Amino acid sequence: MRLTLCAALLLASPAFAYEPLVEKQEFTLNDFVTRGGETIPEMRLGYETYGTLNEAKDNAILIPHFFSGNSHAAGKYAEDDAAPGYWDAIIGSGKAIDTDKWFVVSVDSPVNLGANDPNVITTGPASINPATNEPWGMDFPILTIGDFVDTQKGLMDQLGIPKWHAVMGASMGGLQSYEWAARYPDKLERVIPVISSGWADADLIAWLDVWASPIRLDPNWNGGDYYGGEAPNAGLAQALKIVTLHANSAEWANSKFGRNWASEGADPGKDWANDYLVVETLNAAGATRAATSDANHFLYLVRANQQFVAGHPDGNIYQGLLDIDVPVMLIHTDEDLVFPGNAVRDTAAIIKSDGTPVEIVELEGINGHLDGVLNMSQAAGPIKAFLEAE
Repeated sequence: MRLTLCAALLLASPAFAYEPLVEKQEFTLNDFVTRGGETIPEMRLGYETYGTLNEAKDNAILIPHFFSGNSHAAGKYAEDDAAPGYWDAIIGSGKAIDTDKWFVVSVDSPVNLGANDPNVITTGPASINPATNEPWGMDFPILTIGDFVDTQKGLMDQLGIPKWHAVMGASMGGLQSYEWAARYPDKLERVIPVISSGWADADLIAWLDVWASPIRLDPNWNGGDYYGGEAPNAGLAQALKIVTLHANSAEWANSKFGRNWASEGADPGKDWANDYLVVETLNAAGATRAATSDANHFLYLVRANQQFVAGHPDGNIYQGLLDIDVPVMLIHTDEDLVFPGNAVRDTAAIIKSDGTPVEIVELEGINGHLDGVLNMSQAAGPIKAFLEAE
């Protein structure tokens, strides 16, 4: 079952040839000041790199990740891993983002969902507050997509990279890509937001609240104060179930599950213990992913996404997009229920209204929002050409 963009790859990926193994690295930003003016004494985050930074340090590409993802964008940690990183189809030697030419940097976000995943390094509510020597909980500062970008700028400075050749990300990674181009136009040469639009509209704000609701309704959540007891994993599992369904499409659900029962002979109309295959599969996948995730981190990600307006958290949906003056490639699908095609096209129209060059690539598939991961190979040619354009 495809749980989220990340878990989808475990079931959808074909067999992969051997590739060089990748290693998780980490960096720390001391006394990180949020855009809200609060200070986090130690912002510790993970990252991965693919390829080699050249002597001129002008071949670096940044990959921020999606809501439920992390910095594992390509390659494998071990040869027997079930699947490689989520964009392995386009990142690697000879691929669209050719690591023989480009140095790719992928970074874990703050408040990363996978706070209990050993391959994720993040700072958020589950981290220890040095002032109390206890988990931050809901006392952790509320963050924005802009704060995520500022942590990446901190890594950029530590690596001595003066300018990104490109910034490219999917979904929440696309929001970060817009933010980079709007806030730091002198720090990148081009941008590729994938399956994302330039602001969170009312529909998305409401859907994000729907995603989060099961967590707040779980009595174990306890206002976010659960680190000394039982975590609200039942609510978190249901939240992840909603995300999964929203990130796919009706065509996907109908073609994969139909009206099939979860077990042969177990009619849902005869006993409450019986259920439909689609429901059982979504429930099982949500529970599996909840085991490595943190409920408070989920809520913080929701709030960061709800606040998003490119470059302008005050709500001006136009000026930030108009501030983008580097070439833009937007990759999307009209089957997307999270960032519908009309929202992407409206974003494109605003960006190019003052002369900024914009290309649009439309993906085809039945996976809705998830096609921005699973079917990215469709865009390999345009991505390669866009990156290599003078």
